[in-house]
Amino acid sequence: MAKSRRGRAAPESVSEPVQGGTAELRPDRDRPRAWTLLIDDAPQSHVDLDDPAHLTFAYQRRLGHIADLAAPPGKPLNVLHLGGGALTLARYVAATRPRSTQQVVEIDGPLVQLVRRHLPLESGWRIRVRGGDAREGLAKIPDGWADLIIADVFHAARTPAHLTSAEFVTEAARALRPGGFYAANLADGPPLAFVKAQIATVRTVFRELCLTAEPAVLRGKRFGNAVLLAADRELPVAELTRRAATDPQTARVEHGRALLDFTGGAAPVTDATAVASPAPPASVFE
Repeated sequence: MAKSRRGRAAPESVSEPVQGGTAELRPDRDRPRAWTLLIDDAPQSHVDLDDPAHLTFAYQRRLGHIADLAAPPGKPLNVLHLGGGALTLARYVAATRPRSTQQVVEIDGPLVQLVRRHLPLESGWRIRVRGGDAREGLAKIPDGWADLIIADVFHAARTPAHLTSAEFVTEAARALRPGGFYAANLADGPPLAFVKAQIATVRTVFRELCLTAEPAVLRGKRFGNAVLLAADRELPVAELTRRAATDPQTARVEHGRALLDFTGGAAPVTDATAVASPAPPASVFE
């Protein structure tokens, strides 16, 4: 076992087969009890057991900003996470909004068990993890239960088609309380056809939308993540813009007419026409 800079035995990586491929928990050499989750060598999420409010990945920080702004600071929320990974965002909400009630739907049972064994949740957190398909799990949520729904589902680095349709977004709206937030992590590259179609699709259900991503992604220069936020009330665009501009990985927020122009003539997708998000190029993981 390797030695850390403090002379202690450094933790070693843990690898196990899971439903989505080979999962690896790789220790963070700069943070003593922090780990990165990789699936088939692709980084998925990062957890710091000593500081669950620390978000390393840019897309997770953007989703964290949304959780911060979903209600007054510290107010407990009902949150539904579609896609669990290492449960990073559920930990974040539990740490920043104590007494929040959270449900996580994750289809990969072996991954959940791996994370629970090596990255255990704190006993006082109100986090329930359910196995199963995200859309089936969503259908079990009572009407108006959630203050925030986070859709962050990937299988083989792609969002499944049935989680991209207008019917799926309509089901999410049903589960939200009035004024609740729907947030989706989207991955796309040039010419951003998938992201544009998702904006058009979500707009058929929600009145207000905004999109946050790095400028190079928005310009179609490279593959990357974009976070879409929607609600039936005014969004905190000014504060999201401020946070995006001051993030270590600077991003831009598109809203209103600019977002409409960005979407162009993209058409909404339905269950009959939906396709999975595009696979990332191999260079993304190099």
